[in-house]
Parts: sequence; C-alpha cells; structure tokens
Amino acid sequence: MPYHLLHGSPDGAVRHTLRIAAIGATTWLVLRIAYALSDPPLERLMHIEGERNRRARRARTQMLLLRRIAAVVITIVAVGAALFTFPSVRAIGAGVLASAGVAGLVVGIAARPTLGNLLAGLQLAFSDALRLDDIVVTQGTWGRVEELTLSYVVLRLWDDRRMIFPVSHFTEQPFENWTRHSSRLLGSVELHVDWTVPVEELRTELYSALRDNPLWDRREWVLQVVETLPNGLLKLRALMSAADSASTWDLRCDVREHLVVFIRENYPEALPRFRVGAEPVADGTGLSPAGGAGPSPDGSAAAADGAGPSADGAAAAPAPRTEGGASSGVNAPEDPDGAPDDSGGRTDPRGDGPAPRTPLRRA
Repeated sequence: MPYHLLHGSPDGAVRHTLRIAAIGATTWLVLRIAYALSDPPLERLMHIEGERNRRARRARTQMLLLRRIAAVVITIVAVGAALFTFPSVRAIGAGVLASAGVAGLVVGIAARPTLGNLLAGLQLAFSDALRLDDIVVTQGTWGRVEELTLSYVVLRLWDDRRMIFPVSHFTEQPFENWTRHSSRLLGSVELHVDWTVPVEELRTELYSALRDNPLWDRREWVLQVVETLPNGLLKLRALMSAADSASTWDLRCDVREHLVVFIRENYPEALPRFRVGAEPVADGTGLSPAGGAGPSPDGSAAAADGAGPSADGAAAAPAPRTEGGASSGVNAPEDPDGAPDDSGGRTDPRGDGPAPRTPLRRA
C-alpha cells in the first residue's frame, strides 16, 4: 500500500482512529451503566398501588426525564471530544469560542421552539403538574399519559389510539388532570323520567345495586332530583365513586342499565311521556282537547260548527258553503247589512225562514 501518499505517518492515522473508537466505546459503556442502574427502580415504581401510587408516578416521571437529559449531555460531550481530535476542527472551535456570544444569540433565536419545549418539559416534570399514567382531558380528548419527554407528550386514548401533543401545549393551554391528587373519581348518571316516578324506591334500588357491584369503593353515593325540564320531565342524577377512571366509567354504565331495567319493569308509568291537554285561561275556561270553544263568560256555550241558538231561540242553520268548501274567512258570505257579525264571518238567519241569498266574494 502506498503509505507515502497519505498525509502523515500511518501510525498516526491508526492512533487517531483508535482514539475516536475509544471515545465511542466509553460513551456506550457509560450509557449502558446508567440505564442498568436506573431500570430496576423504574420497574419497581410501576407496580406501586394505593395511596403511594401518586408519589411513585411522580418519581418515575422525573427519573425518566433526568436519564434522558443525562444521555443527551453524554452524547453531545462524546461527539465534541471526537471532533476535537481533528486539528482543523480545533482551529474552528477556537474561532467559535471567540464569537460565542453572537453564535449563542443566533442559535437561541433559531431554536426557540425547541428550547421552549425543553424548558416546558422540565417545568411539567418538576412542578408535578403532569405525570406518567395521569388521566387528562384536553381539547375534549380523554387520554392517559403514556410517555412524557422533553419535546412531546403521548396520550393513549380509550380505543388504544395515540395522540401526540407538544410539551408546550400543556404549559400554554388549560387541561383537566383527573389524577392530580388522587385517582378516585365521582361518576354521574342522569335520567329523564315522568313526575310519577317513585324517588324513594329508586334510591333504595340504587343503593342495593351499588352494594352488589365490586366497582363501587363504598365511599360516596346519592340520588337527587336536580331539575324540572321545560318538556314536563324530571331530571334525576345519581352520583357514585370508584377507585379510578376506568372503574368509574364501567360503574356508570352498569348503574344506568340497572335503573333503566328497574323502571321499565316495575314502574312503566314513570317512563318519559309528553301530555297534551287544554290550556287553562284566567277565568277558568279553556279549549277542549278537540279544539272546540269553551263556555262564554255569561255561561252559554259557543257554537263550534256555526250552528247554535239564535236570538229568538230557534236553531240557526249552518252557513252555506262555497265551491271551495269554506264557510268562513275570505270565502264566507257577507252580512246583508254590511256589518261583520260576531261569529267570525258567518251570518245567522233571523226568523224562521231561510237565510237570504247573497252574492259570494272570491279572493
């Protein structure tokens, strides 16, 4: 091999290669040792339940972030050490150090979103605002925090889909954390029923159903009539507690199904229904369900179809119909005297003879 064509001696090139390989091997060994030392504690923290679960999840979140930060720092130092083994890179590095202030300003402006996410990740982890396995609701999306890094947060949704948010989203936008202090939750079931529903019997049945359900934690329960709806129904709300969000959802579904079956089988008259009837007026009279007119203020009943007693006691004949079939309104016959009558356009004949014929007016 023509070693004379190489710059410098071949021994120097081999030593340089070995130096870079030693830096890489040392970096890999340090990272493996760090991961080997941190994996057992993280594994133990995953299996802690009960009241200590919240503190365990906080410690696990912070340990994972610190391990990631340490790995990034070690990798950057190793890459820098490998590059500085080249004389030309050392010369460039000296110039960069001389202008470190301007270079840092430029890099900071260019990487502002990335740096913002990094700081937001540290803020979330060490302020205890968000932890692994927390149940959160953001932008109408329910999910469990599956992964929390310095740049993004992964939420596992109820149907096993994953939604990824930047870390800055949780520092700039409001969100609900259902497990901030405890994993226990209150669930609610709302029912719209008729006024005839027996509330006490329904309350007794609710307690019996909860007592036999293993998802109920025996902490809270109540059944209340919370509102009367404009459509004539009552709104009942049943509250119950469970150990976590998954148990709360299943318990709500079980209780809703049980109460629906109980009302349908035992009190079918309490099922939602709408009533249609006469509307009372101020003087106690009103329209009948068939649409006829009620009694007049002087005690006499008004005629519904145009037939009624006349002034001299004779029965009035129905008004003649037009070709279109209408007996009132624009197609009704006019009063012979030119004055409108009180029956909405119909003319009542006077005397015992038939009503005089009058010309019909069409619209």
